[in-house]
Amino acid sequence: MSHTCHAIGCNKRVPPLMFMCKPHWYMVPLQGRRAIWATYRPGQCDDRRPSAAYCKNAKQALLAVAKKEGREITGDESELKVYDYYAPGSGGQRADKN
Repeated sequence: MSHTCHAIGCNKRVPPLMFMCKPHWYMVPLQGRRAIWATYRPGQCDDRRPSAAYCKNAKQALLAVAKKEGREITGDESELKVYDYYAPGSGGQRADKN
């Protein structure tokens, strides 16, 4: 089982535990990579209940990679909107407010 890299526009397949393919992952600043791991909860992708903190960190990572790749972000990218779904007050199925 695998999924595609979460970086905007990337279609590389990665193992379930990985957020991005290796080249994109290392474009994320070290502090951002650590923040994603610190807020990741095993099973959150299956139950679709990541924490707000994880969503914030994931979105920041996507934006960091997009910036390094010179992508213009309009806010309409579905890769970013999925993390907004879990934001407080959105009606999403978040696990908590951390």
